[in-house]
Amino acid sequence: MSLFKARDWWSTVLGEKEEFDQGCLCLADVDNSGNGHDKIIVGSFMGYLRIFSPHSVKAGGGPQAEDLLLEVHLRDPVLQVEVGKFVSGTEMLHLAVLHSRKLCVYSVSGTLGNVEHGNQYQIKLMYEHHLQRTACNMTYGPFGGVKGRDLICIQSLDGMLMVFEQESYAFGRFLPGFLLPGPLAYSPRTDSFITVSSCRQVESYKYQVLAFATDADKKQEMEQQKLGSGKRLVVDWTLNIGEQALDICIFPLNQSASSVFVLGERNFFCLKDNGQIRFMKKLGYNPSCFLPYCSVSEGTINTLIGNHNHMLHIYQDVTLKWATQLPHVPVAVRVGCFHDLKGVIVTLSDDGHLQCSYLGTDPSLFQAPKVESRELNYDELDVELKELQKIIKDVKLQVPDMMNSVAFSVYLKRNYTPSELEGNAVVSYSRPTGIPRVVQCKFRLPLKLICLPGQPSKTASHKLTIDTNKSPVSLLGLFPDFANPSDDDQVNVMGFRLLGGARVTLLASRTSQRYRIQSEQFEDLWLITNELILRLQEHFEKQGTKDFSCSFSGCVPLQEYFELIDHHFELRINGKKLEELLSERAVQFRAIQRRLLTRFRDKTPAPLQHLDTLLDGTYKQVIALADAIEENQDRLLQSFSGLKSATHLLILLIRLWQRLSADQTAILEAAFLPLQEDTQELGWEETVDAAVAYLLKTCLSKSSKEQALNLSSQLNIPKDTSRLKKHITLLCDRLAKGGRLCVSTDAAAPQAMVVPGGCIPIPESDLEERSLDDSTELFTNHKHLMTEPPMPEVSAHQGVLE
Repeated sequence: MSLFKARDWWSTVLGEKEEFDQGCLCLADVDNSGNGHDKIIVGSFMGYLRIFSPHSVKAGGGPQAEDLLLEVHLRDPVLQVEVGKFVSGTEMLHLAVLHSRKLCVYSVSGTLGNVEHGNQYQIKLMYEHHLQRTACNMTYGPFGGVKGRDLICIQSLDGMLMVFEQESYAFGRFLPGFLLPGPLAYSPRTDSFITVSSCRQVESYKYQVLAFATDADKKQEMEQQKLGSGKRLVVDWTLNIGEQALDICIFPLNQSASSVFVLGERNFFCLKDNGQIRFMKKLGYNPSCFLPYCSVSEGTINTLIGNHNHMLHIYQDVTLKWATQLPHVPVAVRVGCFHDLKGVIVTLSDDGHLQCSYLGTDPSLFQAPKVESRELNYDELDVELKELQKIIKDVKLQVPDMMNSVAFSVYLKRNYTPSELEGNAVVSYSRPTGIPRVVQCKFRLPLKLICLPGQPSKTASHKLTIDTNKSPVSLLGLFPDFANPSDDDQVNVMGFRLLGGARVTLLASRTSQRYRIQSEQFEDLWLITNELILRLQEHFEKQGTKDFSCSFSGCVPLQEYFELIDHHFELRINGKKLEELLSERAVQFRAIQRRLLTRFRDKTPAPLQHLDTLLDGTYKQVIALADAIEENQDRLLQSFSGLKSATHLLILLIRLWQRLSADQTAILEAAFLPLQEDTQELGWEETVDAAVAYLLKTCLSKSSKEQALNLSSQLNIPKDTSRLKKHITLLCDRLAKGGRLCVSTDAAAPQAMVVPGGCIPIPESDLEERSLDDSTELFTNHKHLMTEPPMPEVSAHQGVLE
């Protein structure tokens, strides 16, 4: 471990969960500013291209927003970025971005703004080449000794070198004996490409030999061999290094010589132009990246080598001159000039830590501060404390009232009645100090938004009776917004007309403490019943009455609830069948199109054999099926809204009937109302069935045998609703026998059996089911509610609304 750490000059973290490699970092004056300042170009495997112009960071600060000149999402993974003279007709620098199947060349330009952070940078695509083979890496240079421009050579994963003369493709050559791609570099002095093969040897190929060798795209053709224009690709020189190479760099010593640097897995090699070893260094660690750069001593070369121990070593030839610690493992290292600061070391990690640092001699050692020992004057501390408390009190008094009202609108999307009127409003804002705040509140919409006064109805198919422990209240006083001045004599009857057209009638008993709600549709009873209970509670709270309670003594209307479940499930099955049929017709439509296209492309005209008629008929069927699916979806949404209303009503009746607490009611709501919207992939039936089955298996189980049952881990659309209806019936029966709802595991013990009046026990075994097949129904339907005997007071088995 080094005593010295790399001094952080500028650093940032790129994106989230992005990956980088050694080819993803490049330093150059890519915008051709001419001031000699380098820009940092970084590409990621997630397809993001970023260009930075870093500035010195103050102590305790972070990178500024203007440091990021450009950020573009190119969609395709970026394998390598390079800057060179890649556009014909100009010697300006351009940016080359290598993707797996594409090579793109961009120009980067900036527009000066009027303020400090007003400069705008953009990239423009100059040209691109679509690759026929998957790329691995690339190199560039003045191939063949050209002047004023750079050519690009791309190595594919299958061993082909593809040379591009700027906007045009030149040729492609396969490397002999290729197995896996290795690093690739170009030596301008010898006009050679240098790579490391799978045989673990360094190989050099002359550009002229590559250019005159057999074309890779035509090497299998016999005519090419007969012409004799192609030559066999011959390697210039090789050197066996005995290990796989991580990277290759070419560094010019002078005008007459250059060196080839190869970083291996355990060794570092420096070779001459002809392949002879100039020197080598055995490394005692696992290297991750390297970069040779010029040395102050003539005839020597400095090299930066990063390793997996968060260290950066600086060698002068084979002598270690310095070692410094980095905060990350570098996969790429470069040296650049930023704002007259030369020799800045830029490192990039595989997870996106980009850092500009320099080598310092200040050791990062913690020194404990000196403790100032002095006697405490408690009298002075008391006076100071009182002054501070006074200042805090004055500040609290000066805080302005920041409470403002927020207005919002609520719209009814469909032409049917919604299932609930409650909602949550969430407002997020920022204080003048910049601190974000979130305010949340629950609201309830007035009933008059979805309901209008209507004429009472004497007869109805569905009726419910709610008992109370207080004398009846005038309906005109409970619902003044629905009162009709001409009906002063009918204070115990009131009619409501919902927006969907349904009519609901509310009656208050003159002699008993009862209220009756009746309608032609079962689900329409929910909103009026819930509104009645809420307004009764508010009425008696204003009078100071604390012991008011409501109860339900009738039978739970499961039969009507099951009819709504069956209707909703039938629409789901119908929608699934329509989608399958539409998929079949779409496949048939595309098959006919292919047949017709083949006939039209045929040079010899052939009869269509009524394919055009079949295409027209199939098209009409596709349109009709699409319309039918859309219509079924609208009906399904309306049915689901009605099912949610009926579910709310069922939970309310069970709560009143079994005297459930708020926690137990919340468990029921979580089990019966798990979805805001149901789809073909995840519907209401299978979700509720799983939740109810879990309740029956845990807190409502009768024996350890039931607890040992394994529930299905996958939710699939059932074949029918018989299982769901059986589970719901069994749930009501377990509650009637004294079961209690809770989420803890200690509630699974058998409960005492208490059967309230009006409820028939549910058979638990097949033998009991066979014995009760011809008997009465498990839960009676709504007709029994009309013949209930009057109940003067709440019995022990009735539910109480607290």
